[in-house]
Amino acid sequence: MSDVPEGAAVPAQPAPATAVLPQPVAVPGPGRWDEQPRSPYRTMPEAERSALWRQRLHEAEAGLTRYLVSRGDGIHLTDWFALQSAIFADLPDEATAGAAEWQRVFFRGQALMERFLVGRYGEPALAEWARSNADVHREVEPDHGRGAADPIHRIARQAELYGSDYEFDDDVPPGADRAALTITHCAIWDYREQARRTGVRLTLASPCTYCTEATSSNIRAKGFRPEYRLRSGPTGHGCRWEASAPTDPDLDLDPRQEA
Repeated sequence: MSDVPEGAAVPAQPAPATAVLPQPVAVPGPGRWDEQPRSPYRTMPEAERSALWRQRLHEAEAGLTRYLVSRGDGIHLTDWFALQSAIFADLPDEATAGAAEWQRVFFRGQALMERFLVGRYGEPALAEWARSNADVHREVEPDHGRGAADPIHRIARQAELYGSDYEFDDDVPPGADRAALTITHCAIWDYREQARRTGVRLTLASPCTYCTEATSSNIRAKGFRPEYRLRSGPTGHGCRWEASAPTDPDLDLDPRQEA
C-alpha cells in the first residue's frame, strides 16, 4: 500500500505523504471460528500492530533488495546504501515504542523506496517491486492452516492498521478453497486526501495502483488465485478481495475484475 504521513523525515523533495489518523475504536474481539464477528481484529493488541508494521517494512526493503539484484544493471551502490540508511534512521525502541512510531518508520521507508524506484525506472517498476516483495512475504508470513482464508486475514489485519472498515464473507471452515473480504471504506484514501489538502505532493494518482499489485502478488505467493473489484459509493472508496485455489496452479491469472 502506498501511503506516507505528513512531516515524515525524507531527504530532498517532499515525500508522498499522508497524515496519521487516530487509532480505531475497539469493538469486541473474535470468539470461536463459527462465531467470530465480521471485523475480528478491532482489538488487535498494540504489540501485534507494531510487529505487523515491522514485518511490512521488512517485506518491502528485502523485496527491493531482491529486485535490484535481479536487474543486474549496475545500480549505484552508494545511492542504495544511502537509501537504506535513511529507511532505518532513528529506529524506535522495540521494547517501549508503540505502533504509531513503527507506522511512522514504515511510511517513511515506503515513501523513500517508491521515489527511488520511480525516479530511476519509472512507475512500471512498482509492479515488479510488488512481485519481489511477495517472494519475501511467502517466506515470512506464517501459514495458519486456514487455506484461502490465510491471505484474506492478512488483508484484514493490514486494513485494521489504517482503521479501514471491512467485513468477511460468511464464515468458512479451516482449509477452505475460497475466502473473501470486502473493505467498505478504505482509510488509506482518507490519509491521502488529508495530505493533499495540506499541499503534500503524491506520487501516484490512486493508492490502488500499487496496493492491488502488492495484494494480488501476496495472494499468489501463498498459492491462491486473487480476484478483486474496486468499489466507490456512499461509504467511500473500497474494494472486494477473493482468494481461491487455482484450477491450474501453473497459470498466472489476471486478478482484475471490472466494477
